[in-house]
Amino acid sequence: MNAMSGAPDRSAARRAREPGTPPRPLVVLAAAALVTGTGLAVWSLPATSDNRTGADRAPHAGSASPHLTRTAAGRPPDAASPPAAAVRPSGFVAFVDPVRDPLSTLPGTARRERPRWFTLGHLTAGQDGCTPVWGGPRRRGGDPVAAVLGRLRASGGDAGLAFGGRGGSEPAATCADLGRLTAAYRQVVGAFGVTYIDFEVEDPGGDETVLRRAGAIRALQREAAAKGHPLTVSFTLPVTGTGLSPSDQAMLRSTREAGVDIAAVNLLAPIRHTPTGRTDLHQVALAVHAAHSQLSRTMGETTAWHRVALTAVLSGPRDLTVADARKLTAFTTRNGLAWLSTRGAAPASDVARLLAALPH
Repeated sequence: MNAMSGAPDRSAARRAREPGTPPRPLVVLAAAALVTGTGLAVWSLPATSDNRTGADRAPHAGSASPHLTRTAAGRPPDAASPPAAAVRPSGFVAFVDPVRDPLSTLPGTARRERPRWFTLGHLTAGQDGCTPVWGGPRRRGGDPVAAVLGRLRASGGDAGLAFGGRGGSEPAATCADLGRLTAAYRQVVGAFGVTYIDFEVEDPGGDETVLRRAGAIRALQREAAAKGHPLTVSFTLPVTGTGLSPSDQAMLRSTREAGVDIAAVNLLAPIRHTPTGRTDLHQVALAVHAAHSQLSRTMGETTAWHRVALTAVLSGPRDLTVADARKLTAFTTRNGLAWLSTRGAAPASDVARLLAALPH
């Protein structure tokens, strides 16, 4: 791969993307089975024990819509159960914001591709500080997320959920009670039957927040393992020319030492350009290599490439050319990265097809 000029600050990767804009061509190619002509609504999750829900009034955040209808077993209708031996995300993983980008906008003529992995986000803390809700403006009508997941699983695909990110608070930062936090996470995992969850932590917070989150995740992973459905956990963090920030490294180390199995760290890497206008992938490669060395030390492993995922953050569709896409997929395959993804602006359709063809 071919330099971000200088090292951007911790939030550069998040500022570079257009909030809530997923790579639609990739979603079209990978998720035609999801297109049913109905809208994907904004749905809040079932309330925790105090029955309060809502959304923080953070920038770009609004309120949540009505809660999901639950069955006697506690699972929303149409939320298909995960397979006994869950498969971790791999290949290309498309990020979808179900609040701002309803799947009904995808063209119904999109040809079907083999099933892909998706990450749906963002789930942030509601008004009570503990109940996770979908962020963003209120929308009405359409199918609940659970029904969409059911159709995706019926076609052989699957999706995970992302907590935090996009200006909202990750619940561990606002829910001071470990029991309530664990129950909130547990309710999400159970309601949607997911086997993969991600934490996009914009601010690691103090030791109490880090250990509270770790304690809740550890409890969920142990419960899931006992049921034969391992729970895959990843963290999405910005990467700069020097790799991960010291505070993010410390958070990952404390989380691992608390007993959490961190399957992957998803690196948000903004795509920048050289003075001549060409896409600068060389600095992306350098940043990922720096983060890999840090992760190897943090995880106590000789090599940790299998725990590194890469998300290219695009500010415009021309940020990646076909040649760039080939370099990214080759880099992913050559180093054995956990998965590849994009955020922000949608890449051009020919670039999207190349990225979506990345082997699982």
